[in-house]
Amino acid sequence: MEFELEPTVRRIVALADRLDRDDRDVPWPRRRADAAAQARRLRRVVMADGPAMASEVNHLVPVEGGRIYVREYRPRAGRLPVHVFLHGGGWCVGSLDERDPRCREIAAGADCVVFSVDYRMAPECSFPTAPEDCFGALAWIVDEADRLDVDASRLSVSGESAGANLAAVLCLMSRDRSGPPIAYQWLDVPATDLTMKQPSVASTPPGYLLDHRAMVDYRDAYLRTVEDRTDPYASPLHAPDLSGLPPAWILTCGADPLRDDGTAYASALRDAGVDVVERHLAGHVHPSFAFTRIASAAAYQRDAVDALRTALHT
Repeated sequence: MEFELEPTVRRIVALADRLDRDDRDVPWPRRRADAAAQARRLRRVVMADGPAMASEVNHLVPVEGGRIYVREYRPRAGRLPVHVFLHGGGWCVGSLDERDPRCREIAAGADCVVFSVDYRMAPECSFPTAPEDCFGALAWIVDEADRLDVDASRLSVSGESAGANLAAVLCLMSRDRSGPPIAYQWLDVPATDLTMKQPSVASTPPGYLLDHRAMVDYRDAYLRTVEDRTDPYASPLHAPDLSGLPPAWILTCGADPLRDDGTAYASALRDAGVDVVERHLAGHVHPSFAFTRIASAAAYQRDAVDALRTALHT
């Protein structure tokens, strides 16, 4: 199956394919370092730095079994709404630094304080550590709202790919545990079914910046057992009840193996009575929606941030 990519996306994919190598035998710490170095190089080319913040602060937050960093992006003084952001990377790689520009754009554009969560990663910290860390960070933000000078009664979450998986799970956890009420969820290219049985997983060929082999590698490093694949806190599409969840904004991309994960979750949420806005970037690959030096990606981000601002301020 061939996909018609936007010209700039096609050039980026061609370059990445020339540089790609099989890293399955490389230890995970080295893979994280290599991924971070590649992300820094790519970020300079495909992303603007984002607007200056009034402050950026790293908080060391206690969670079950340890402590994690949560980075706060404040666009201006005042008691602003809260947005929790969860980076992607297959639950195994990724960092706060890689999405600094995006968090700044969200904070400034939606007029909110963004908290980016540095959850612990697999395989050293397998499921359910990452979602529990995210829930712990959410609870900490709400508990410390007065000290942080934020309005935790206006609360939203978002993430990308594995981070979107965690954002969707965070909404489930908060509902199930009578946790902080979340007003809005923004899910970009989410992984929602870790059985990997959605049709686009098999029908999307290699060479579009997310391959089946890599997906299996990350999934199997993250989960402890085969049974975990259908645990709702790993695969939110398998939750028996999706009612009572916050309104959702969901993005899918054309040449993305996870395309049908997002479409299926949007449909399941609607069937459960949840308001959903579904957007699709046909000429993009899995991560390129975030390449904001591309006009269509920049326009998408503006639309998504505007929708978040409306959700938080009306």
